[in-house]
Amino acid sequence: MRALLFLTFIVSSVAIAADKPNVLFIAVDDLKPLLGCYGDPMVKSPEIDRLAARGTVFTKSYCQWPVCGPTRASLMTSLRPEAVGVIDLKTDLRAKNPQVLTLPQYFMANGYATAGCGKIYDPRCVDNKRDCDTPSWSLPFITPRVEGGESGVGESGDGAAVVGAPECDDEAQMDGQIALAGVSLLKKLAADKSKPFFLAVGFKKPHLPFVAPKKYWDLYRREQFVLAPYQGGIRNDSGYVLHDSPEFRSYGGVPKQGEIPAETQRECLHGYYACVSFIDAQIGKLTRQLEALGLADNTLIVLWGDHGFHLGDHHMWGKHSTLEAAARAPLIIVPAGGSAGHSNSTPVEFTDIFPTLCTLAKLPVPAQLQGRTLEPLLMGKADSVREGALTVFKSKGAMGYSYRTDRYRYTEWVNKFGKTIATDLFDYLTDPMEQNNMDPNEPDHSELVQRLSAALRRDAQGCDRLFGK
Repeated sequence: MRALLFLTFIVSSVAIAADKPNVLFIAVDDLKPLLGCYGDPMVKSPEIDRLAARGTVFTKSYCQWPVCGPTRASLMTSLRPEAVGVIDLKTDLRAKNPQVLTLPQYFMANGYATAGCGKIYDPRCVDNKRDCDTPSWSLPFITPRVEGGESGVGESGDGAAVVGAPECDDEAQMDGQIALAGVSLLKKLAADKSKPFFLAVGFKKPHLPFVAPKKYWDLYRREQFVLAPYQGGIRNDSGYVLHDSPEFRSYGGVPKQGEIPAETQRECLHGYYACVSFIDAQIGKLTRQLEALGLADNTLIVLWGDHGFHLGDHHMWGKHSTLEAAARAPLIIVPAGGSAGHSNSTPVEFTDIFPTLCTLAKLPVPAQLQGRTLEPLLMGKADSVREGALTVFKSKGAMGYSYRTDRYRYTEWVNKFGKTIATDLFDYLTDPMEQNNMDPNEPDHSELVQRLSAALRRDAQGCDRLFGK
């Protein structure tokens, strides 16, 4: 009888595993939507483009805070940054609420094996760099090591050169090692037929410095790169949006102040694109291993960049702004079994990833999540699920609540007393390069401002300061 019960348990477990899709969850640090599937004619991103052809490319997807730690904590909990309590690079995501529920933790509670490697959370915003939020993983988290610095050959400590093209194999770089670890975990998880798996793999490039093996630089010619067409300021600037690229200027080869020479800009563009192609190749190793294991048809794949990156527009390099270049990042979702590749151009948030994966995996959506499932968009049941997407950022003591609709970006800068002290309003139909901050006091704009302000507040769950909390 005991043997029969045990056999019944095994058969039942395998049936449950077969009923649930696996999840391959891929993060890329500082990745802009500079990919072939996003319409960039020059970038070499064949592996990501191949992935996108089987799913949905979200062309207006926005992070909730344009800095690594807060955006990742928000994405992984489907809570706005103030709600989860991470708005810097030093707060543990469980400091405000030790019982906060993360995406992999929820899948583990629902019968999944969960594993990760590389950069998923920011290591400064979790329990420790080794475990990367212990409650999230059923298998120990893996952080590979490489020779030659934190990220591998060609990099060093403070003041490192802003670019590098070492003659080396992929595996001499941290991201090459992360790909190897991801493939190894994929094989290990696939061998256990009793459980579906949730595998998170996080790549570090194209984060600064722009270092990639030389073969990826050789995919491009320096003269191909065109500098950002608008590098000026903003008319009627609120005073809270622009910055002087302090992170970028901390690297060797970049002037500490003043103009950045055109040749330096072109070299950095070359480096950024080389890093994108390097990461594209690493992603291909994962997806092709998934196919070799016969798991592609029963695996849900999500690829996201944690935020955008200014590449010279407004004379800025880096993130740290509420403008489009820093707030917008790629999001690609491939349902289990794939679908005809298509794109969706309505605003979505990274908070929407958690509930979307729940819906696609046929799991209940936890009530506390602040995102919305994108399943209706993936399945062609609806054109949009939200009017706008919210990005938050703190500048000069004020909190900027930036609401991006299909056409406009409206930002309220709120001081510690809960008073709106400045606004930004851009019309991307007439001003795609954000050159003109529309005056909210002009009679022609007052009705629009009132409408956007009301819409912002309808969608701003968890934004404490906006509501005077």
